[in-house]
Amino acid sequence: MILTITLNPSIDMNYHIDKLEINQVNRTGNPVMTAGGKGLNVTRVIHQNDEPVMATGFLGGMTGTYISQKLERQGIKHNFIKIRQNTRHCLALMHEGNQTEVLESGPEISMDESELFIENYKKFLDLCNVVVASGSIPAGPGTAFYQRLISLANKKGRKFILDTSGDALKEGIKAHPFLIKPNLHEIELLLRVKIESEEELINAVRRLAQKGPKNVVISLGDKGAIAILNNVLYRVRTTKIHVVSAVGSGDSMVAGLALGIARGYNAKKLLALGSCFGALNALESETGYIDVNRIQKFMDKTEVVSL
Repeated sequence: MILTITLNPSIDMNYHIDKLEINQVNRTGNPVMTAGGKGLNVTRVIHQNDEPVMATGFLGGMTGTYISQKLERQGIKHNFIKIRQNTRHCLALMHEGNQTEVLESGPEISMDESELFIENYKKFLDLCNVVVASGSIPAGPGTAFYQRLISLANKKGRKFILDTSGDALKEGIKAHPFLIKPNLHEIELLLRVKIESEEELINAVRRLAQKGPKNVVISLGDKGAIAILNNVLYRVRTTKIHVVSAVGSGDSMVAGLALGIARGYNAKKLLALGSCFGALNALESETGYIDVNRIQKFMDKTEVVSL
């Protein structure tokens, strides 16, 4: 089983607007509403592929109830810690080929809520073989919370995938997660460098792999990915597509990586699956969704070479 962790979930509302007018009234149709947060995007894609998956994290208030009910209707197993404060909303405005996001910071988690999560998490570690933690850490648990979760997973011999940014990523990699998936901007912030060429990116990936994570996958959007797995460097190139919405594509890539790890795929097949899932999500208006019938076609068009 794969365990997904979404500490700061949300109701994601995706609006399509022909042209965004600043300081004016902008009208649009009904939003596409999703039980969101990066970890739940990952969860849905894994669930679509008939792999056992359990979602956990924190939920509170009416928004938390909406998310829980949404997951139940989709048949997704979940066990979230109920919190006193409300789960957040996040907005994505799609306009003129751009994507503008408005993200609430989320609730503050109390110490007793954090510790209850840890106790539940320890139990789930006995049931899973892969853990995926995605997204931000809400106020309360502290930026080293992922580091704590990774250490507990490592003690149980579980493979931990971390997809976060900023201080949460900086602290998390100190515990040696099995795999991380930053994007170009996140790796620049982490290493405090400006990357302007593929050679500089490769050097950055190698530097990052020396800081703690065993494996590193850098997602490059429509340009594919650069990865280092088991000390071998790989370049991934995907087929060109007409993007409908890139929201959730990085999370879908993580879902593919988690699925491949859970099923014991070799490095090239693992990277192809992750990149394929990211591309398939970009073809959809719904966040964290892929057309599973097109997986093999996209896998065949994905090139993975060792460097």
